[in-house]
Amino acid sequence: MKGIILHGGHGTRLRPLTHAGPKQLLPIGNKPMSQYALEDFKDAGITDIGIIIGDVYPQKVKDFYGDGKKFGVNINYIYQDKPAGISHAIKLCKDFIGNDRFVVYLGDNILRKGLVDYTKKFQASSADAMMLLCEVDDPSRFGVAELDGKKIKKIMEKPKNPPSNLAVIGVYFLTPKIFDIIDVLKPSWRGELEITEALQLLMEKGNTVEYDIVTGWWKDTGTPEDILHANQLVLDTIGTQNQFRIDKETQIRGNIAIGKNTNISRDSFITGPVIIGENCNIGPAARIGPHVSIDNNCSIKQCDIENSIVMADCKIDAKITIVDSIVAHASEITNHHLKKHQFLLGERSQVRL
Repeated sequence: MKGIILHGGHGTRLRPLTHAGPKQLLPIGNKPMSQYALEDFKDAGITDIGIIIGDVYPQKVKDFYGDGKKFGVNINYIYQDKPAGISHAIKLCKDFIGNDRFVVYLGDNILRKGLVDYTKKFQASSADAMMLLCEVDDPSRFGVAELDGKKIKKIMEKPKNPPSNLAVIGVYFLTPKIFDIIDVLKPSWRGELEITEALQLLMEKGNTVEYDIVTGWWKDTGTPEDILHANQLVLDTIGTQNQFRIDKETQIRGNIAIGKNTNISRDSFITGPVIIGENCNIGPAARIGPHVSIDNNCSIKQCDIENSIVMADCKIDAKITIVDSIVAHASEITNHHLKKHQFLLGERSQVRL
């Protein structure tokens, strides 16, 4: 089997965070969100991976993942000139896929359980496609599947009146039959070739489309609030038997992960779950946590930080409380007044309060 990671899209709901790079490289638990998809592929034995890149800093994606060798996989890059739908992106992969079965994974999704069991189920079946479904509170935001007993009755994209609460999540198990279906698709009202319409048409032409219900949790990270929630969910695994993969040189102290060459002053206090990267200086008088990710090479002094993400190379020296915030790469915050603040800072921002 082969894997496809969708790494395109403009991430407009995440601006200004996406002004300087693709949303799928935004870190969750100090790791780009698309790396979770790549690691899920590897764990499932899928090592030939195509990454769909668009016009939002594609070189940054190539610089980070390279040829895939450092991650134990082989990566091919496939260019999509504009966001035109998931089915359009899949169509571009026809030559890469050849006659193989394959899995498409949206790069801004995180799946708690991973892909191993689902991949085994699809490989053992004669199905022409398999989708993963998850119960959600607001199904109108997603593609939705309507079931008739244990069979799929209908698949639709973002219905105003959803017939069920089963969202079609961003992981699709497919065979090359899907390419012929996509060839006859017409753009939706959004101007895109929809994957839900492709699956529906595949089913209407007499092909077998199966499904599985996701256990654990699944997170689509389309908004800053979604990213912070995903960060909470990932951090909650630190120190547990099934924690997400963390660098081997990171020290785990209960539910706190600390990278090498990071110093924490005696008068600072860390409340887990928290992850702190390498070469950081925490303190004096810093209070970190719970649910905080601090990436490599950061200097954090005097402040309190709760439920937030601080990306690499940031400097915070301020007597403030930062909550529910995302502070992008190389940003700097300094002040001399005690207040609470919420931030959504793009790359290299500077704030003086």
